[in-house]
Amino acid sequence: MGSKGTIGILTGGGDVPGLNPAIRAVTIRAVKEGYSVIGIKNGWKGLINIDRDAPANEQRYAEALDIKTVHPIGRKGGTFLHSSRTNPLHVSKKNVPAHLKHKYDNDDNDLTDEVLKNLEYLNIDCLLPIGGDDTLSYAAHLHKMNFKCVAMPKTMDNDVPGTDYCLGFSTCVTRTVHYTNQLRTCAGSHERFLVIEVFGRYAGFSALIPCLAGAADRCVIPEYKFDIERLTDLLVSDKKNNPSDYSVVFVSEGAMFEDSEMIFQGNEVDGFGHKKLGGIGESVSSQLKKISPQFNNGESVHVINQRLGYLVRSGDPDALDSMISMAYANLAMNMIIENKSGVMVCLRKGRYEVVPLDVVVSYKKLVDVSKFYDVERYRPIYKNFEDKPMWII
Repeated sequence: MGSKGTIGILTGGGDVPGLNPAIRAVTIRAVKEGYSVIGIKNGWKGLINIDRDAPANEQRYAEALDIKTVHPIGRKGGTFLHSSRTNPLHVSKKNVPAHLKHKYDNDDNDLTDEVLKNLEYLNIDCLLPIGGDDTLSYAAHLHKMNFKCVAMPKTMDNDVPGTDYCLGFSTCVTRTVHYTNQLRTCAGSHERFLVIEVFGRYAGFSALIPCLAGAADRCVIPEYKFDIERLTDLLVSDKKNNPSDYSVVFVSEGAMFEDSEMIFQGNEVDGFGHKKLGGIGESVSSQLKKISPQFNNGESVHVINQRLGYLVRSGDPDALDSMISMAYANLAMNMIIENKSGVMVCLRKGRYEVVPLDVVVSYKKLVDVSKFYDVERYRPIYKNFEDKPMWII
């Protein structure tokens, strides 16, 4: 143990560029301030799988971190601590660790007692979880159980309440613009619609911001159900007005047709009750091709359908995610040094701040359609930028 105690770090949910630089910055600052650091492997899954009866050298879900260990990871994407979508409040019978099955045999089990005992076993005084609203909602629960937590927001969707910015979002936007521009060559060569499915279960930021940056003509988002005939009409018009005779639309994975709900891949749910999304881009593409003759003098318009998926969360962080991860890490360490708990570091209107951690469960952060989305034209509203922060939405 360091002279000032031990900090635990974990990453939960989907991986994003910016996690490794954050882990690195926390560790370096913590060690220099006199703390020890333990990395928890596989997020909350790691904290339910610690076997307190096993020797220390057999604990595969916990790793002591030092400056030498984290130094090489700062420029790399993903998370070297690995991740999971485990929720200790709701662990199915099949996912209860083998050494705990004799104690927990319900279909749905709350393993919070084990989490708290494992944190004590590891001598962790304060936990620094990095994640989206699901991961951080359990951190808020631990804080209510009187365990110290200082949190850091990350997600491609940029939908964690209480902050304008989540780690990974800038790289997501950068990658989306880059790959869309690459695909334009195919769309233009064949005079087609280009349909690109992007992240966004409940919030459409990862479609709206790249569209605002000029990467697409239109976008459809979860916050507003769209009329497929209206979208087809708009895209045909965009195509005719483009000298290269093609048009582009972003489709959030949680977007919905006017007369339907979200499209899922099967009925299996994760620990936080979410079904796996996927298929809306394919459905939109099929309908566009079918309906297009109505608006294109009887001729069908063929479609290139591409789901960007993991491409936008892979690889190195961009400049903003590299910088903000370092700033978030040092702000989080300031809170720990000041013995603060139950807070989340954040960016609001371009300034680094902290907010109460329970903000992550207080509301849903969604696109304000009335301010930022043109429901007639299915695109961002391109005005009223004065006095807005950089991430205007």
